[in-house]
Amino acid sequence: MRRAIGIKRAAIRLAFAGLIAAMSATVQAQDFPKRQVTIIVPFAAGGSGDILARLAIQKLEPKWGVPVIVDNRPGAGGNIGAAAVARAAPDGYTLLLGSSAQFAVNVSLFKSLPYDPVKDFVPLAMAAATPFVLVTNPEVPAKTLTEFITYAKAQEKPLSYATAGFGVPHHLYMEMLKSMTGINLTPVPYRGSAPALTDVVAGHVPVMFVDLGPGLGQIQAGAVRTLGISLARKSDILPDVPFINDTLPGFDVASWQMYAAPAGTPRDIIAKLNADLRAVIEDPQLKEQVSKVGMLPMEAGSVEQLQTFMKSEIARWSEVVRKAGIEGSQ
Repeated sequence: MRRAIGIKRAAIRLAFAGLIAAMSATVQAQDFPKRQVTIIVPFAAGGSGDILARLAIQKLEPKWGVPVIVDNRPGAGGNIGAAAVARAAPDGYTLLLGSSAQFAVNVSLFKSLPYDPVKDFVPLAMAAATPFVLVTNPEVPAKTLTEFITYAKAQEKPLSYATAGFGVPHHLYMEMLKSMTGINLTPVPYRGSAPALTDVVAGHVPVMFVDLGPGLGQIQAGAVRTLGISLARKSDILPDVPFINDTLPGFDVASWQMYAAPAGTPRDIIAKLNADLRAVIEDPQLKEQVSKVGMLPMEAGSVEQLQTFMKSEIARWSEVVRKAGIEGSQ
């Protein structure tokens, strides 16, 4: 009898301790944040991720009542910044605003990564997507994607295409196009979208995929011809540009940006971060600002939805990287 009573009391004490711990975690989440929050962007200032983060902190600071700063950590395809967050204390005070490169593409592109995107991060909210536009120099005798495919196949030597480097969206989207159409194109790498586009405008290279940020001015000025947009969702800025997906079903890609926290961050804090970031991302004023800089606002999503999405993207881009012959090349 005494033993039974002792076991019952122990069970009550454990249940009470669990209740106290749960209440403590809830209070902790309600009080979060109490001090400065840092958003690490794994690219240099002025890029898409940097712009998105700085737009978001204009909403986050008054919501949280604490300073929110952007810490740019460029290098190694964004892996330096991503690794810094993976190693950070899992308390919600250090976040990552990374791209599809750090969360998906780099898994197969690099021989090894200093982090595991699935195991070392908890995705919090999708921020935005950057669609790319397939553009040619106006002297290229092709006014549609179908005509360009026919034109490229008819060349004795492969056409060249400009890219902002190896393993970046400009490169991978063209390799995906090659794989789906059977055309043969040769990459010409540049140090960024702007110099690559300059050579397309000048006619030194006939074609490229360009992101809307650096490409919008030249597109609107008619300095290049647009053949299609990479994401199967209309851009308010370029509503008349056709979807590549209409000609090549399944070609529906964009460089996406997503917030994440280190694995091990308490669930209640994860839930609060997801809710607060969702409110900011879906704010109509922020959506308008994001659209004006050439990006598309996205549905923030739940943690579970984003985890599933990230795994699917890793598989998808591993196949593209393998077919491009650049697996483990970095």
